Amino acid sequence: MKNSKLEPIARVVHEALSAWRVANGQDPYQSWDLAPDWMRQSTIESVEHVLKNPDGPASTQHRQWMAQKKRDGWVFGPTRDDKRKIHPLLVPYSKLPRQERLKDALLIAIVKSLSGKR
Repeated sequence: MKNSKLEPIARVVHEALSAWRVANGQDPYQSWDLAPDWMRQSTIESVEHVLKNPDGPASTQHRQWMAQKKRDGWVFGPTRDDKRKIHPLLVPYSKLPRQERLKDALLIAIVKSLSGKR
């Protein structure tokens, strides 16, 4: 993974979303330092997207994430499998569970707060 000026914000986003998962009964992500490169790069790209589109709604963030996943070979499936690149959230924003829509909004709020782009 390339060194990035966005990495400090991405690190906070990653850890906050991991805590969000735990608060919602899911397993946490691995810590930033132990997370696979693809996961860290995905978060950096999400941060970059928010910075380039600060007024975009959470649905735009989800579309960016889906495009990124599809570009990287991920497909829809009922159960997440990182090794096989299967993800159950590769669905339109309107079909996401409420907690996932709120997670997208949380990501945006963190990036905007830390970058000063409120």
